[in-house]
Amino acid sequence: MGHRPGTVRRSRGPAEAAGTIAASPAGSVSAMTAPSERIARGSIQSVDRAALILEFLATEGASTVSAVGQELEVHKSTAFRILNTLAGHGLVEQRSDSTEYQLGHGLVRLAQTVPTTASFSPQVHQACIWLAAECLETVTLNVTEAGESVTIDQILPASSVVGRSWLGRRTPLHCTSPGKVSLGFQSASDRERLLRRSLKRFTDSTITDRAVLAEEIRTTAQRGYALSLEEFEAGLTSVAAPVFGADGLMVAQIGVAGPSYRLGGDALEMTIALVQEAGRRASV
Repeated sequence: MGHRPGTVRRSRGPAEAAGTIAASPAGSVSAMTAPSERIARGSIQSVDRAALILEFLATEGASTVSAVGQELEVHKSTAFRILNTLAGHGLVEQRSDSTEYQLGHGLVRLAQTVPTTASFSPQVHQACIWLAAECLETVTLNVTEAGESVTIDQILPASSVVGRSWLGRRTPLHCTSPGKVSLGFQSASDRERLLRRSLKRFTDSTITDRAVLAEEIRTTAQRGYALSLEEFEAGLTSVAAPVFGADGLMVAQIGVAGPSYRLGGDALEMTIALVQEAGRRASV
């Protein structure tokens, strides 16, 4: 596995890895990057907007033209034209029971051709399979991209009857266990850059105080794993640990997510140990 930007070597000490977070007031503004910040300089604006619409629908599930326009900070007519173009290629579709748009089946065909873990050694996916068999919960492999955590691999438990998938989903760093691991093993400068945006509250347990979050990140770096105890979604607990490459740099985060009623007490302690072992198995 090769070098990934914004990572630190595992040989660094916990204190250096954890660093500090500059104090600034917590807010309720979305922790996700604003659309204007996500459009790259020199890019084709209409293509960028189309990509942002797909990401927005992936997060929301379905949305009206007006809501899409508000998210992209464009006029409703502009949002409609882009949606109509995407629909023509099967990438989005209008729901039959409402005026809302959702992702189209054309994306499934495209997604099936993407080798999501192609840049990782086979042992990474094998570690995910091992972890899923041991803990009987959903296992994910995440990377950090554009200030968010992105799930690039997922193993569902054999007994799962839930159709929900985390694959391809973008989630905040400050309230998810893969995100906290990413922050815990970043250099201080990279971490402060990632946390310049406000910290959105998703549940009553979400950490929005920067001093408390700084301590949480230091703890994550020291113990080698992160917890999210109903901080992103009520009733959801997750554990994650870093995956290191041959050069000693963190390249991904491996983790487990499941209902809080199953991941508590002794079960949580056992899951933590399993996730840490999976991280070691996945690392080169």
